[in-house]
Amino acid sequence: MGGNGRYRAVTGGLICGAIVAVAAAFYRPLPPITADIHAEYVKYPSGRDTITAYIAYPERPTPAPGVIVIHEIFGVSDFVRQTTEQLAKDGFVAIAPDLLSRGGGTPAAGDSARQRIVALPPDQVKADLDATQAYLKTLKAVRGDAIGVIGFCWGGRESFRYATNNAALKAFVVCYGASPRAEDIARIRAKGLGVYAENDARINAGLADAAAAIKAAGKDYQYAIYPGVGHGFLRAREKPEVADSAWNTVIRFFRAQLETK
Repeated sequence: MGGNGRYRAVTGGLICGAIVAVAAAFYRPLPPITADIHAEYVKYPSGRDTITAYIAYPERPTPAPGVIVIHEIFGVSDFVRQTTEQLAKDGFVAIAPDLLSRGGGTPAAGDSARQRIVALPPDQVKADLDATQAYLKTLKAVRGDAIGVIGFCWGGRESFRYATNNAALKAFVVCYGASPRAEDIARIRAKGLGVYAENDARINAGLADAAAAIKAAGKDYQYAIYPGVGHGFLRAREKPEVADSAWNTVIRFFRAQLETK
């Protein structure tokens, strides 16, 4: 990592914890990215409904891995669009489905978005994420065998939950999202990465139980608790150097899991 974080690896029944300043090469800071991208809104079917999504493509000569971006409880916001674009700059085809599409899309008022998102049926969310993955696989610019998912806040919880329900995922990232039930963790097939904040006791309270369930199931999930920041720190950027360190780790992880064949 570029900065300090409490890092844990939970893999194959092994749990190890440490305070890490600069870990192995996997965690070294990334070089600056100056690549151009192309971004646009697209629509695709999910059952009898239509999903609207924001997609961004990198400039590269070969098909890129795909990353599904699951938005926060605020819906598809400027932060989500910027994150989608940044993933493209980092070399991925990134797509952020508006999971409120069935009701007309993300409303301008944040309170309205929150109320609607917490009421979304879990099966509907999964169906719309499945439709997003299916859409990515139709794109010649995407490697259909190398698709991951990342989510933030509410979306972090949904990213973790989606990993329990989609054996085809190659990688998943949970950014300060709640963990799934222990009995569901056994279904995970992808490797995972967790990004958590020190000042986020509500979410972190479930980490010990999740780590125990992951250990018992023999799954691979690494996570770091970043110091001096709170829930939503990648959006709020109260400590930019910490946010940048966390993002560098996310990109290293996705490259390690998705770029190799």
